[in-house]
Amino acid sequence: MKTGDQIVQELPWKWGVQGRIFLIGGLGYLFDAWDIALNGFLMPLLGDEFDLTLSARGLVATSNLVGMAVGAIVWGAIADRIGRKKAFSATLLLFALFSVVGALSPTYEVFLLFRFLAGVGLGGCIPVDYALVSEFSPKRYRGRILTALDLWWPIGVTLCGIASTALIPLSGNWRWMLATMVLPALLLFWVRRGVPESPIYLTKTGREAEAREVIDRLVAQTGATPEPYAIPAPPAPDEGRRIGGVRAGWEQFRLLWSHSPRITGVAWALFVTIMLVYYAALTWMPSILKEEGYGDTASFISTTLMSGVGIAGVVASTWLVDVVGRKWLIGLSAPIATAALVAFAAVLEVQTAALIGIAVFGFLIQLTIPALYAYVSELYPTTLRASGFGWASSVSRVGTGFAPMLFGSVMWPLLGLPWTFAVLGVTVLAAVLWMAVAAPETRGRELDSEAINTDPLDEADPQRHLSTETLTDGTGAPTAAGEEPVRG
Repeated sequence: MKTGDQIVQELPWKWGVQGRIFLIGGLGYLFDAWDIALNGFLMPLLGDEFDLTLSARGLVATSNLVGMAVGAIVWGAIADRIGRKKAFSATLLLFALFSVVGALSPTYEVFLLFRFLAGVGLGGCIPVDYALVSEFSPKRYRGRILTALDLWWPIGVTLCGIASTALIPLSGNWRWMLATMVLPALLLFWVRRGVPESPIYLTKTGREAEAREVIDRLVAQTGATPEPYAIPAPPAPDEGRRIGGVRAGWEQFRLLWSHSPRITGVAWALFVTIMLVYYAALTWMPSILKEEGYGDTASFISTTLMSGVGIAGVVASTWLVDVVGRKWLIGLSAPIATAALVAFAAVLEVQTAALIGIAVFGFLIQLTIPALYAYVSELYPTTLRASGFGWASSVSRVGTGFAPMLFGSVMWPLLGLPWTFAVLGVTVLAAVLWMAVAAPETRGRELDSEAINTDPLDEADPQRHLSTETLTDGTGAPTAAGEEPVRG
């Protein structure tokens, strides 16, 4: 007899059911992207208004990203304890509140405080969104769905660029840039109230009656054939589920590393290095271009080009993630994207060549990041998925949070842009090489698959799991279980 989790993961995809959750989760992700991109547009404007040095301008991104790092830890742990649905809504409400008061900041110091607090709210969006969407997604399409979720990121960055460029002529425009996000965020908070709790989360926490109610409704709504299923007894709760707040976050930290040091090490290394490169480009690009003589409008439009081209990158990644697999896509696209950024820095004085470099980087990095998010969310079991993703995200945001100060005060002035980006590229290459030997491919595998949650080096012996995890496509070539064969 199948389990309730298997029933959910084998349902047909329906836009009115799982697609609705995908859209609502994606809109929250859009706000996350908008808010981070906004740091880059705010930095030169705040620098002019408050007469700030390059390193002081970097504090705009630092305060916001460090707040997001705190939020990712706290909200990831909260989502694993109280459920995805409640955490799903509360993150945006907190963000909207502190964005409003941030737009009214009388001094730079007060502004930084409110950017930090807004980040605490918004930092929980990505781990909670990915956990919820992944747990509603059919196994056969999960890789594409989670990768497509990242499509909302370049859309959010692009919309931020368009809105910021349009608001430049207004007096006190940076305040309006903050204020424009508030009403849509509150509207999305209201819409999110109708999202059901994750049935996989409910089964893993012993709430069988609620789980059956959600599963039966999903079966009816998707038109699947009803069949009996079992809800296995959940594992005995450990102390980590009986504590709250920051202590719960640190307990999850211990559980993540005891679960699999290799998987957690790979997840953190990929997040830190790849997101460091991306955020360095995203937050500093308007300032870099302005230093090269571009005006505010031109530098904003050029940065928007990077994110606009990235939309095509996400679309391509959505297809490639199930064709070549998560590991190959990340392992190839991430180093090449960084090389494109080095090339951009080398030809910065030639505007046409620089714009081409920006566009190429924007496309390639958006091949990488969606696959990275899908990959890390699939590496962990359900009881650790939100906190596993949340800790990886938070560690990367601590690194990327302090990077703007380091970038503006040390690396850029001393090394120059080409060598600065080259150093970042070496760290990316090291991370993907570690992934290649230390973590498994997750394409087509069930969430909570034994092959994922045991020693990842078992993947070196493919015969070990062949009988239960591979099928053939009719030509003798193996495909992952539950995945459609690739047809020419």
